[in-house]
Amino acid sequence: MGVLTSISLNELNQLFPSYKFLKILPTTSGIMDTTYIVFTQDKSYILKKYERDITQKIQEDIKLLNYLKSAGLNVPICLDNKDEWYIYKRLKGKQPSTIQAYHIQALARFISQLHKQTAQIPCLSNKAVEDEVLEALRYTKTQFFAYYKKFEFLKDFTNTHNHLIHGDIFKDNTIFQGHKIGVIDFIDSSCGSLSFDVAVALIGFDTQIHNHHYIDLFLKTYNQRTRKKLTKKEVLDKMYIASHYYALKRVYKYKNTLKAKELL
Repeated sequence: MGVLTSISLNELNQLFPSYKFLKILPTTSGIMDTTYIVFTQDKSYILKKYERDITQKIQEDIKLLNYLKSAGLNVPICLDNKDEWYIYKRLKGKQPSTIQAYHIQALARFISQLHKQTAQIPCLSNKAVEDEVLEALRYTKTQFFAYYKKFEFLKDFTNTHNHLIHGDIFKDNTIFQGHKIGVIDFIDSSCGSLSFDVAVALIGFDTQIHNHHYIDLFLKTYNQRTRKKLTKKEVLDKMYIASHYYALKRVYKYKNTLKAKELL
């Protein structure tokens, strides 16, 4: 989340007069799209503007969220849209600050249920993601060659096209209300492997600093609920790939290496 395109309260109310918004609050994190929190007298919503030419993907995302919501997953559905601005239901709760065991268990339960539901959805090629990796590698090779050597192995990145995954369940894309988890920002969901989806989430929840206890706890909870069991080795292998993949994306987006270091 974050803000790349500004909108005033007056402009917002002209677009969506029936809501009678009283306050608009810009968010500060995120690198891709514009996100505000907007308030009426008794409710709050998420206001988004996608800063990419992804009209078809947005419509697919809205359908996906409706499908997952109907299956019982705690995700935000789109309520309204006009002139490239979209209003989403705001999930109750907050992002976790200090990770506890119950966060990891809730995360595992959510992802296992998500994978069970997305197994029913046709999965298209992930070529756009692979092309993005190659472009980022070309840029990094010319501008940050020492870092390029760390990322060079990603030139063979394919992220097996066998399942629709979220692919970006970092901590700041989750909302907790007690032990209940909600997950947001499905817009970059794509074809991939279940182990890659799990790996990203485990990186996002800083599981490495707990001496693998949280990784083991996640896998125990996840594997109890799915037919396709994941091994620790395949998840650890994917965690190495995923950490470098997202570090590369950060170098390419921010044009520096500061945001990449924490992942590497």
